[in-house]
Amino acid sequence: MSVIRARVIVVAYASGSYLQPCLDALAAQTFRDFEAVIADNGAPPGSADRSIADLRLPDARFTLRDMGGNLGFAVGNNRAAADATSEFLVLLNPDAVPEPQWLERMIAAADVNPQAASVGALQLRLEEPHIMDGVGDVWHVAGLAWRAGEGKPAAQAPGDGEIFGPCGAAALYRTADFRAAGGFYEPFFCYCEDVDLAFRLRLMGRGSVRASDAVVRHAGSGITGRASDFTLFHGHRNRIWTYWRNMPGVWLWVFLPYHLIFNALYMALAIRRGFPRPIWRAYRAAWAGLPAILAARRRSPFGLRALLPAMAWTPWSPWNRELRPRPPR
Repeated sequence: MSVIRARVIVVAYASGSYLQPCLDALAAQTFRDFEAVIADNGAPPGSADRSIADLRLPDARFTLRDMGGNLGFAVGNNRAAADATSEFLVLLNPDAVPEPQWLERMIAAADVNPQAASVGALQLRLEEPHIMDGVGDVWHVAGLAWRAGEGKPAAQAPGDGEIFGPCGAAALYRTADFRAAGGFYEPFFCYCEDVDLAFRLRLMGRGSVRASDAVVRHAGSGITGRASDFTLFHGHRNRIWTYWRNMPGVWLWVFLPYHLIFNALYMALAIRRGFPRPIWRAYRAAWAGLPAILAARRRSPFGLRALLPAMAWTPWSPWNRELRPRPPR
């Protein structure tokens, strides 16, 4: 029996009108040697959401798994990946719509880049495809993360090249590397777990590339809300945890003042804009959880000198959404 090359995982939670178009676009892919698992995380109590009740699975390659409740993005993906026998694990958000050759081009990029544990896509905004949603995740040594190029014209999209790691909204991982790194860190629940995984893969000496011709349109926090308390809390807590879990050796302490300064700037900005409460809650939760985070650190033979070319580090990088780690090749 031949082994399916890819398992595509869609973690769905109160996905509304997004889910069906996502699966229909997945079924229309030119690359057909895949299976798809929809991990159903349910919906809030009393919700009128019918995205699962009314869902039409496109064909026999698609299966629906009830997670028994909202377990979050990290756990949902880990459980859906646990019994995969495929060479690749491919993640796709329910608020994302891939173009027909997206999966074919993601796998082609993996095939020609064996040093890469993961592949990212060119993400465009769902309703504004002339604007980039991101071209790969960036990690800053101060403990900040962002999607490179987000909000910039799609005409400025870079070509193929190395990235720190892919955005989990549309990402490919080699199954063996995903498992060797321990999958997603489940206490994150959601947000930044893709950056954390990319960091751990790099600490293992594995890289990541962008397939610039693999295009997906993405709503970008279309389900949870871009500036909701939920998004702000988990995003800020988890980026702090990512810093403390992964920054190697002495460099964690070297960049700690940088880390604290940027956290203070975020707090000041939140106060100025009138939403300090979720940021303050995130900071308190992050510091309260540090003992467990430090216990989960892994030793790595790769020091920051080897990792720094893959990171952003200048003070102005976060403001111009710098494209890192290096220009397209």
